[in-house]
Amino acid sequence: MSKIEKLISRFNAKPKDFSYNELVTLLSYFGYKQSQGAGSRVVFANAVTGHKIKLHKPHPGNILKRYQLDLIEQELKNMNVL
Repeated sequence: MSKIEKLISRFNAKPKDFSYNELVTLLSYFGYKQSQGAGSRVVFANAVTGHKIKLHKPHPGNILKRYQLDLIEQELKNMNVL
């Protein structure tokens, strides 16, 4: 199993310690690029499809909340990449 396959499997399990850095790696695999919004907001945009995923960067830590994982999962399923 490759690193990205392990990361996808980990994401699907929705662990309580899924980090923002892991998310950036996962979304970049699916063709999303990160850009900074206002304050702690970030946008991940796919140049091919034009699809955007908007969320707040976790702070003060680096761990994503469950609702963020659910939102990202739903967005990726809507685009048929997950």
